[in-house]
Amino acid sequence: MYVVRPVELSDIGALESLAAVTTPGVHTLPRTRDAITAFVERSIASFAAQVDIPSEESYLFVLEDTASSEVVGTAAVHASAGSNGTYFAFRNDVIQQVSRDLNISHSVHALTLCSELTACSQLAGFNLRDRERAGIEAALLSRARLLYAALAPHRFGDRFFVPMPGVTDGDGQSPFWNALGRKFFKMDFLEAERIIGGARNRTLIVELMPHYPVYVPLLPGDAQAAMGQIHPSGQLAFKLLTEEGFEADEYVDIFDGGPILAAHKLSLRSFCGSQQRRVDTASRGNGATVTYAVATSADRFRAVTVACPPCDTSDAICLPLDIQQALGVAPGDTVICVRI
Repeated sequence: MYVVRPVELSDIGALESLAAVTTPGVHTLPRTRDAITAFVERSIASFAAQVDIPSEESYLFVLEDTASSEVVGTAAVHASAGSNGTYFAFRNDVIQQVSRDLNISHSVHALTLCSELTACSQLAGFNLRDRERAGIEAALLSRARLLYAALAPHRFGDRFFVPMPGVTDGDGQSPFWNALGRKFFKMDFLEAERIIGGARNRTLIVELMPHYPVYVPLLPGDAQAAMGQIHPSGQLAFKLLTEEGFEADEYVDIFDGGPILAAHKLSLRSFCGSQQRRVDTASRGNGATVTYAVATSADRFRAVTVACPPCDTSDAICLPLDIQQALGVAPGDTVICVRI
């Protein structure tokens, strides 16, 4: 059984081990123990904070294998992107070019530096120790943070977005960066990412990146081909997020050209498809079952998956005793559930 819960200080060592095996240039977790510790402490403070409107809070969740008590994955959500600055991205635009004298009219794909994602809530930090063999626990990890947002909507914005890692080669080099960002930053992709630390809200971005539209046909072919493409390490997350209701095509990352998925919360299954139910104890039987992600209240958040009788037409969800124990609930308590 797997359970998703808020991170704790005792998880720092496990997070350090997870960060050590991530792909260069693909930011899912901070790389140093000090940075990981700061992230964990910030998350703990965020969960404890009394929030009226979303601000600088960041919430980090871990996936725990209850059989071994090992932390095998992480996922995070930042309440307000760019809360201490401005979140920058490239917006995909189409510029119409018309010459009446030549009777020519055509459309040109362009990238425009924008800050439209600032103050939206950002999903980040999705990481699994064994993503190649991941099962339903991957869907639980991805969805649990959105179930938390559905339970505490005042902590988050109405729109969510997720930057996906773009294409890089075996040495961590990005064709999109080499064609564009390198011209302005005068440094390699990995060096730039190390300085930025995965952030997209640093002042130096707006100081150095082009302020005028970048005409995509002027970029080299490999850079154009990389735009909107996902690094292999991001394919699982992309599948889960599109099934959730996220869509691509409007924005790309300013560094590696990876797609940025976005959606209004009411388009996401965890918001529009979740239901509150009273806990009941499952009886033995061989009837039909449905797999749900089930989560407790926001102030003592836990989430698990369970196969149990469908509860669409009932006010109760029948949970086995081991699931109740993992969630820390008892018959009569209220949970939130959504079909996986």
